[in-house]
This record gives sequence, C-alpha cells and structure tokens, in this order.
Amino acid sequence: MSNVEQRIQQLGLELPPVATPAGAYVPAVVSGNLVYTAGQIPLVNGQLMATGKVGAEITPDLANQIAQRCALNALAAIKSVIGDLDRITRVVKVVGFVASTPEFTGQPGVLNGASEFLGQVFGDAGKHARSAVGVASLPLDAPVEVELVVEFQ
Repeated sequence: MSNVEQRIQQLGLELPPVATPAGAYVPAVVSGNLVYTAGQIPLVNGQLMATGKVGAEITPDLANQIAQRCALNALAAIKSVIGDLDRITRVVKVVGFVASTPEFTGQPGVLNGASEFLGQVFGDAGKHARSAVGVASLPLDAPVEVELVVEFQ
C-alpha cells in the first residue's frame, strides 16, 4: 500500500474503486507529467451521498464533506492511470462546481472540503490553485463535482 493510501486510511477513509463513466469520456487522462481527471461526483458504492442544492436541501457542512468525497474519488481515477499515488509530486489545480441556490455564496467554503483533504494527504504538495463555481445543477442532481490536475513523476 502506498504512503498516500496509508494517510487516507489514517483519516478513516478508503480509496474506492474508480466510478464507471456516465458518458463518452474516461475518468482520467495523462498528458506529459500531468493527470487531468474528469469531474467526480460524490458516489459511494455506486450511489450518490446526497442530492440537491447547497443552501436548500444540503447544508454547507454536508457539502464540505461531499467535496472531500469527490476529491477522494478523483484520487481513485488518478491511481487508475498512474498506478501508484506516491508518484504524485504536486496537486496543481482543483476545480469545483457547487449546485446551489441563487443566494448561496459560500462555494469556496464548500470546496475547502476537497482542498483541506488534499493538504492532509499530500502536505505542502497538496497546496494548489483553485476555482469554486456556483452552478444551477449538476449531473444526477449531485450537489458538488470536483476535478483535479496533478503532477507526477
């Protein structure tokens, strides 16, 4: 087991199997020394953790946990193309989409769930650039979707 996966386990989590794509795309693509993931939604054993909009059915605290799950799922997608998460040298960028009510403006706080998790797993190499975007809806009524770009050796 990789050091990264051991740190994930120490957080009480387990790297899941890679989710089957819901369309004509792949979970992750390698280009040079970067891996780009497809948007990851909060699937757990093939089911969404929750559905709805942040600011309505979903609280910001729950959305923060959901963002963490999305990042965990993205790491599974990355492992599927590079084989070992210890090869990651830097988390470069996180892009997060938050399905939220029009008046909700806490998207950055929601995405902190993913960002803080990556920091716990990768330390300084987990510090990254980020975008947190509010949207009207996401696939399958997911509250959060997260994409990662990581550098590896």
